[in-house]
Amino acid sequence: MKDKFDRMKELIHILSEASKAYYQENRELMSNFEYDKLYDELLELEKETDTVLADSPSIHVGYELLTSLEKESHSSPMLSLDKTKEVGQLEEWLGDQKGLLSWKLDGLTIVLTYQEGVLLKAVTRGNGEVGEVVTNNAKVFVNLPKKIAYKGTLVIRGEAVIHYSDFRRMNEDMEDLDSRYKNPRNLCSGSVRQLNNEVTAKRNVRFYGFSVADVPDVDFHNSVEEKFIWARSLGFDIVDYVAVTKDTVAEEVERFSQAIENNDQPSDGLVLIYDDIAYGRSLGTTAKFPRDSIAFKWADEIAETTLKEIEWSPSRTGLINPVAIFDPVELEGSTVSRASLHNISVMEELELGVGDQISVYKANMIIPQLAENQTRSGDAPIPDTCPACGGKTEIEEENGIRTLVCPNQFCSAKKIKLFSHFVSRDAMNVDGLSEASLHKMMDKGLLNELYDLFTLKEHKEEIIEMEGFGEKSFHNLADAIERAKKVTLPKFLYSLGIANVGLSNAKLICRYFEDDLDAIRNAEAEDFTAIDGIGPIIGEAVSGYFRLENNKQTVDRLLQYVEIEKRQTEETEKLLDGKTFVITGSLEHYENRKQLQEQIEILGGKATGSVTKKTDYLINNNKNSASSKNKKAMELSIPIITEEEFMDMIK
Repeated sequence: MKDKFDRMKELIHILSEASKAYYQENRELMSNFEYDKLYDELLELEKETDTVLADSPSIHVGYELLTSLEKESHSSPMLSLDKTKEVGQLEEWLGDQKGLLSWKLDGLTIVLTYQEGVLLKAVTRGNGEVGEVVTNNAKVFVNLPKKIAYKGTLVIRGEAVIHYSDFRRMNEDMEDLDSRYKNPRNLCSGSVRQLNNEVTAKRNVRFYGFSVADVPDVDFHNSVEEKFIWARSLGFDIVDYVAVTKDTVAEEVERFSQAIENNDQPSDGLVLIYDDIAYGRSLGTTAKFPRDSIAFKWADEIAETTLKEIEWSPSRTGLINPVAIFDPVELEGSTVSRASLHNISVMEELELGVGDQISVYKANMIIPQLAENQTRSGDAPIPDTCPACGGKTEIEEENGIRTLVCPNQFCSAKKIKLFSHFVSRDAMNVDGLSEASLHKMMDKGLLNELYDLFTLKEHKEEIIEMEGFGEKSFHNLADAIERAKKVTLPKFLYSLGIANVGLSNAKLICRYFEDDLDAIRNAEAEDFTAIDGIGPIIGEAVSGYFRLENNKQTVDRLLQYVEIEKRQTEETEKLLDGKTFVITGSLEHYENRKQLQEQIEILGGKATGSVTKKTDYLINNNKNSASSKNKKAMELSIPIITEEEFMDMIK
């Protein structure tokens, strides 16, 4: 019995530390899979011993908040949901009742209070009893009604989330973002809990309601769904749901599972709630769970395999990322043989070693992750030299996360990645230069600085003799380099590889400075923060880049070869000014979605990843498609147009 109690204490400590990191510090010590496994083990031990220790997370919700934000107690506790991974249990739980099945969104739970038609306060879930006041930040959520028709007191609970499309966009525009945020939930939590709501506003945080409190002067006919419909009529976005019975819940769970891959809203399961309000309330609550609702989590498809090696992948920023390479396994319909380990902390936590027997799954059925390590040899070495340049590596620690970096500013990997970035399609757009080709040219001393690209034609004989090159390949490359000499300023700025500056940020900067490169080069960090969408990190990165003498010389030399093309006239640019488009389905006239997106942006419009009330047009060549975007557009009376109709629009 003592062994069981000792294990319970150990589990409570581990789970409490994980909760502290998750709720308070916006970081993860373990995956949801690992947490759930340990939590279930604790519940089983509590059943076996018929004992629940005082600090057990089975009777405590969340973690005590330690923050400078103002705290406020909730009028009623915000309990966690009991959960199951069995569809049959959902059917049994529902019985003869009608239920509402919805996404369980993975963000930050918020309680909103409206009075006199305006937002009075917004409070995070916190530990379930006490949350943080984030009213100023909620006011800048992109889809939150600023004013509603109902003038009484309205309390609505929901989830603040950042869409996958926005998360990916921010990762692209800010290369180092992934080292700070592993997923949209972490980014959302950090964004909502900012002390400066200007930061929140730039993160495209959205709110989806999932619970509406009683309103004395409104008859909801004892129906949760009626509450949702009423809230929608006031302008709130409500979590996507479907009405179910025990006979239909299984097929609807399957429908949701098929929609996961294309769902732009981060979720970690489903929620089933009784539609009958009185019946649900009559069931009461346990110490931790309400009895009127239950969560469903898909049983992750897990495969066991053998770890073959840990590959260390250098980036152009100096970060060296560990990647697990294992014997191929089939997961969720595809073959998987590698998974990112993110950083040293994750690798050490799993105690990895070559030859270990590991379990692999796809987080949310999409992203390969290591679930656990059965053998835990823990002998995987952390390289003390960079795999690219051989220079000495360093371990950096920030917010408890350990990462491996190469401090050598002349690292060959950085140079290859920089050159690869420089010639990429969104930059100088030089076809015919793979990383392998760049490596060969660097080894021969043909490429050292970026401007050396434009002197490659002087080395014809050497290049022709290289493996994979011939006379024709050389001439194709020479033609591509010649075409690259004409480039727009945003692409030129992006091509320089300035940390955290993606193409969209480069466009914002160039537009603000009216395509004046000298003005950009001489601007201070604070000058950039005046640009809507540009923060202090990017501002310092750009100004810091142009402060370095070597970079100044590089740009000066590049400008000896490059001609900056003027963008289209202001009149043309304003053609789609203020219009927001969403692109879906296959394309016929444009090469890909990115090309169409660029066209929209050139003409002053904006392309986003999901259909909302702010969307002006959905571009889809199949207007009769049953896709979720089509359904949403029709629901919101947003025009669905084809490529040809779009092209007629911009003639």
